[in-house]
Amino acid sequence: MPVLASHRKPRTKVRTTTPAVGFTTAALASVTLLSTQSATAAPAEPKPAIEDVQKKVDELYRQAGSATQQYNRAKSASTAQRTKVDTLLSDVAKRTEKINEARRELGAYAAEQYRTGGIAPTATFFLADDPQAYFDQSRLMSRSTERQQKAVDDFRTQQAAASKKRAEAVQSLEKLTETQTALRSSKQNVQTKLTEARSLLSRLTAEEKARLAELERKKEAEAKEKAERLAARQAAEAKEREAAEKKAREEAAKESGGGSGSGSGSGTGTSPGTGTGTGTGAGGSYAAKAEKVLAFARAQIGKPYVWGAAGPSSYDCSGLTQAAWREAGVTLPRTTWDQVEVGTRVATSDLQPGDLVFFYDDISHVGIYKGDGMMIHAPKPGANVREESIYSMPIYGSVRPA
Repeated sequence: MPVLASHRKPRTKVRTTTPAVGFTTAALASVTLLSTQSATAAPAEPKPAIEDVQKKVDELYRQAGSATQQYNRAKSASTAQRTKVDTLLSDVAKRTEKINEARRELGAYAAEQYRTGGIAPTATFFLADDPQAYFDQSRLMSRSTERQQKAVDDFRTQQAAASKKRAEAVQSLEKLTETQTALRSSKQNVQTKLTEARSLLSRLTAEEKARLAELERKKEAEAKEKAERLAARQAAEAKEREAAEKKAREEAAKESGGGSGSGSGSGTGTSPGTGTGTGTGAGGSYAAKAEKVLAFARAQIGKPYVWGAAGPSSYDCSGLTQAAWREAGVTLPRTTWDQVEVGTRVATSDLQPGDLVFFYDDISHVGIYKGDGMMIHAPKPGANVREESIYSMPIYGSVRPA
């Protein structure tokens, strides 16, 4: 019997695509993730131009200079307040001792009265041997009572005075705490500005640092050129003044010599020359002081700038000017803000050696004018005391201290 063919349809093998689908899904997810990250990533911040870095660093140093003056003011105030507090506490201690003395005296009077007891005036009169004895005893008791009353009054006076001084001491201590807080705040502010400036400079490449140095040299050359122009102008003006004074002296000599004859011989020999002597004497006095100031300042050249320092091994700007003028017998305040109020204001064109030149709108820097448009100053952190053009910074104004 023939074998019958099977009517079942043979199964078709279906190839699974699961691995392919998984790979495609993962790839799509990766692309999506990368696209998302790329879209959300912040764009790189453009690097500032070296000119902008220079301006920023200069501004930070100026702000540090201003904070240094705040520190100097707070330090001076703290020192003065500490002295006042110590004086008040000493005074309170002395007054407390006087109170204790008065209290002991009152205690002695109280003990004596307790021992003797109080006797009425009428009883004293009748118990006396005679009226005169009564009156003598009465006057004695009166004087004793007056002494007791004086002791009471002294006690009250000393007590009130001590209480007042004690209150002043408490207020001074509170003020001292405030100035010390301001001192710490100013110190932190200086350090913050300097750290920021150093951080900016540290991020520069060698090429950028060279470019920055070139910009500084260009700036110094421009300032020096301005100083030379000022020096030439001052020299020309001095020459004109000298010529005018010489002409005036010659004319005065002609007028005085016209009718004097021989009779004025002895008179001219003894007469004082007050006309020019007074003027040169006043100018000479300032010039002598300025010479001492500049001699001191020159001796400090090369010493480092340290904020808050006033010598002898380092200085900040106002510390140097204060120390220099001290050599000439002139006491200046500690800060630029107070130094600018001392003496007489002078125009830049009228500057003389020894004058103080102040810089920036906030008066945060000062130097000592040495002539020819140049000054000696303690510039900034990282630099030493040096000579430099007064046009290296924007000028605020100038002062002649004495």
